[in-house]
Amino acid sequence: MIALRAIRRKRETVDGDGYPFHLPFVQQFDRLEFRTPVTFFVGENGSGKSTMLEAIAAGVDAITAGGSDVRNDPMLAPLRQLAEQLSFVWAKRTHRGFFLRAEDFFNFGARTARLVRELDEAASDFEGKLTGYGLRLAQGSVRAQRAALVAKYGEDLNARSHGESFLQFFQARFVPGGLYLLDEPDTALSPQRQLALLALLKDMVAQEAQFVIATHSPIVLAYPDATILTFDGATISETPYDAVENVTLTRQFLSNPAAFLRRL
Repeated sequence: MIALRAIRRKRETVDGDGYPFHLPFVQQFDRLEFRTPVTFFVGENGSGKSTMLEAIAAGVDAITAGGSDVRNDPMLAPLRQLAEQLSFVWAKRTHRGFFLRAEDFFNFGARTARLVRELDEAASDFEGKLTGYGLRLAQGSVRAQRAALVAKYGEDLNARSHGESFLQFFQARFVPGGLYLLDEPDTALSPQRQLALLALLKDMVAQEAQFVIATHSPIVLAYPDATILTFDGATISETPYDAVENVTLTRQFLSNPAAFLRRL
């Protein structure tokens, strides 16, 4: 299912100074269509793909997995200003899903581990203050919360490899019918883990989830029938998989790495 159908500019011009209003795609922006359940944003660093993803997150008031709330994150203040000048066209409004930047995930892991420790400390603290039925009731409550966290995310997300932690997080947090805005989720994933992510995307698309993903990964970009939008240019434009610069460059390198290495 495609819940978010399009983004439109509300007025004739997008008004603002500095970032992100100086970016070419912002100055030229008119409308962006989502035609498939999985849409990829590609482009060089600084081209604006992450900027657009953050503006969407601000515009739809997405839950932020791991970082500050989109309403309060000071880093997103310019993107909130941009989002106010855009309208979001829904086929079916959903409040499920989340916005995730790779760096925010590690904050989430640290907070989850800290919460588990605090629950352990609370259970121990009750022993010095309560007895009998009151002690069993209080400890039962915090232990149930701890067990629920561990069952969902594991004993310690930060104790695993980054790739394992990412996939565990996605498996725990993806729900049917959600809108997921993911900024470079492949950052911590090995090629094998990236293939596992593709399998997870396929499962969730079958359950009416929608994904908008900024990525550099040729593996992730190979998801079947996805729309690929490039930000390398004055406007956002659709491009076929075989024409994506990272895909062609990777193929050329793998076919003859020595030729590239001689240029170093």
